[in-house]
Formats: sequence, structure tokens, C-alpha cells
Amino acid sequence: MEDLTEVYNELIMEHSMNSYNKKKLSNANFTSLGHNPNCGDEITLEVKLNGDIIEDMAFSGHGCAISQASTSVMIDTLKGKTIEEAKQIIKTFINMIKREITDEEELKKLEDAIAFQNVSNMPARVKCALLAWHTMEDIIEKKEKQGKGNIDCCH
Repeated sequence: MEDLTEVYNELIMEHSMNSYNKKKLSNANFTSLGHNPNCGDEITLEVKLNGDIIEDMAFSGHGCAISQASTSVMIDTLKGKTIEEAKQIIKTFINMIKREITDEEELKKLEDAIAFQNVSNMPARVKCALLAWHTMEDIIEKKEKQGKGNIDCCH
């Protein structure tokens, strides 16, 4: 059996160098800038919501391999999910990185994002891995604030 760490490292390198999620999204209805002043990582996350479904996502920006790969893998993981599902997955990812969740069953929800589990052993890289996930939390917060008082019909 191939060493899982090796598989995860390959996944991270693949996403950091050849991310098909790194592009402009012409029909985004939410955009948020994520910035990590410690190392200069900066991403712009664009999201197209259809009601409460994350229909499409993309990102642009620059940063280290961990931040770029984490952003790309997050997009693959969250695309097609509802806002509520996304909130749970984001919470699970953040708690995995903070080592607050180690239960394998719980972590399976993360799909490929589980590849970042070992980042919790590298304190200097934690913020890099979390940048996109916190940026997505900001977008969800904006969406929920916008939704209060509005009647969202016809979805």
C-alpha cells in the first residue's frame, strides 16, 4: 500500500502547480479577498450561488504551495454543496487543522481536503492552509446578512 503522506503530498503539489480552479468567474455574485500578512499570501475567492447551492467557485492571487493548493481543494470540496453543508465542512476542516477533530469518520466529509491534516504539525503553515476557508466563511456571512429581511423567492 502506498504511503498516504506521499499521496497527499502529490495532491497538494498537483493543485498548487496546475489548478484548474485558478481563473476568473464571470458570473460570480460574491467575491472576497483573503490576505495573510505573515507570508504575503493573497487570494480573491469568487463564488456563484444559486439560491443556497454553491454552483461555481474560482480563485486568483498568489501565495505558497499550501495556500494555493488548499484554496483549489476547498473549491473542489465545496462546489455543488449547500451553504449549510459548506459551513459544516469548513468547521470540520478548521478543527482538523487545529487538531480538535481526529475522528476518521468525521474527517471523511472533507474528501481530498483531508490531505492537509499534517499541516497541523507545521505551525507556520496553519494560516496558509486556512486562508481560503476563512475567506469562504466571510462570503457565507455576507450572504446570510444579505438574506436577512429579503424574501428569496423562486428557487
